[in-house]
Amino acid sequence: MQKTKELEIMEEVLPQSYEKTVGKSPAKEFWKKFKKQKLALIAGVFIIFLIVISIIGPFIAPFDFAKADYKQTLQGPSWDHWAGTDAFGRDIFSRIIVGTKISLLVGFISVFAGAVIGTILGLISGFYGKWIDSIIMRFCDVLFAFPGILLEIGIIAILGPGLENVVVAVAIFTIPMFARIVRSNTLMLKSSLYVEATKSLGAKNFRIIWRHIFPGAISSIIVYFTMRLGTSILTAASLSFLGLGAQPPSPEWGAMLSAGRDYLGSAPHITIFPGMAIMLTVLAFNLFGDGLRDALDPKIKD
Repeated sequence: MQKTKELEIMEEVLPQSYEKTVGKSPAKEFWKKFKKQKLALIAGVFIIFLIVISIIGPFIAPFDFAKADYKQTLQGPSWDHWAGTDAFGRDIFSRIIVGTKISLLVGFISVFAGAVIGTILGLISGFYGKWIDSIIMRFCDVLFAFPGILLEIGIIAILGPGLENVVVAVAIFTIPMFARIVRSNTLMLKSSLYVEATKSLGAKNFRIIWRHIFPGAISSIIVYFTMRLGTSILTAASLSFLGLGAQPPSPEWGAMLSAGRDYLGSAPHITIFPGMAIMLTVLAFNLFGDGLRDALDPKIKD
């Protein structure tokens, strides 16, 4: 009898009951809104294309990305080398294709790590409040006190150059951003009717946080995660350009830009094509994130 009563209360207050009443699927509602975002759709297709290239890139690249050909150095774009060659005669198009996997992995792993840690901290901070909230938020304030690139350079200066340390640096700077976003959502959701009802039924804090508060914040996490991917790829490329990230002969896009800066006057294609790859990738993730935000925002009507 008690179980039946609890179920009746939960049916009244949980958001899922709204879906049953209205008869609308959240997935269908999302797609209905998202497909109206034409630029976001194009960006999504481009992102899928990048993911496919990152998987099959080493197998479809027309040349070995690391093989030097000193008879073909600094050649401009041609039918044989679509994006030209670099100072060592290596095919730039092949290096960009292979480097897609590196850039996407660095961006995804760093943002994912920062999102996981930041989400946990944000949930704890917003739910428990008091001194726990103060400690976590002051930690975030300390990280926010430094400009992003300066903080990341400082971390790499301590850990040493390399892509692994770039991932660590970008992840650390990402943590407070997700912590703030999730904390804000948690503060709003923990006072909602269905959470109060769950507390009155004797549910433990862990269950309330992960079964009722976290699902309500996940849309904000997904949107910011997507938009942060582009920024992280750009940051990783910037650090590699400064010599702190990928090291030669890695085909990482930022490292390719760095290698071509001495030839801007005589062979600008060495920097143009990797630069275009970075620009289009960052733009695609930002447009896709904007589309997700508009589609997931309940305040935006059809």
